Amino acid sequence: MDIVIITGGSKGIGRALVEHYAAENYKVFALSRSHEAFDNFTQVSVDLTDISAAEHIFEGVLEQLKTCDISSLTLINNAGRLGDIKHLEDLKSDDVSKSIQLNITAAFLLSSMFIDFGKAYACPKHILNISSGAASSAYAGWSVYCATKSAIDMLTATIAVEQGEKENPVSCYGIRPGVVDTEMQTQIRSSNAEDFENVQKFKDLKESDQLYKPKFVAKRIFKLLTSQKLTSGQTVDLREA
Repeated sequence: MDIVIITGGSKGIGRALVEHYAAENYKVFALSRSHEAFDNFTQVSVDLTDISAAEHIFEGVLEQLKTCDISSLTLINNAGRLGDIKHLEDLKSDDVSKSIQLNITAAFLLSSMFIDFGKAYACPKHILNISSGAASSAYAGWSVYCATKSAIDMLTATIAVEQGEKENPVSCYGIRPGVVDTEMQTQIRSSNAEDFENVQKFKDLKESDQLYKPKFVAKRIFKLLTSQKLTSGQTVDLREA
């Protein structure tokens, strides 16, 4: 049985990934704050900004996997938030903290638990971190988002180094999906030009129909991850892959 765990699986890229993997006959666990029930995948309700609760609930997910005949294991750290779009001096500490908890701490925690759980399995094991071009391009008003995505890229690289000599290693990859038509893009386009000088650029992308659709992105991610052409530790731009 092929298993995939996807965070932020209720909307946007995450939801598209959930639906695509389910259609490919994976057993899918979708982690999000939603409280819905579905026939073709398991919805796990969790607020990943509450790290103690996230640890407890993820332990429960891993416990369920012990009863499965596992042929492959995949964790996709997709959940993330842009946070308030403001210059650093105008940001509130609670919003900064929430973004760091979701974008970094949750991904570190779940990856750690996933790797530890996977020690007992010799099957293929993968972690995919959803990154962003903002990890290497600074945008005024996005200091927290840029910094947290940069941290995720380094997590990807570090996991690969640590796992390189393991007997049953976990491969780790990063994907920068490009500009995708999600709620985050709606938030960006509604921001104030005084807080985000590049807002017109993103409005123009929407108006000229240059945004990727989540289903297209999910299909490309699945194809890349299952092609065995990615190098562990590598973060690739979907537009160039």
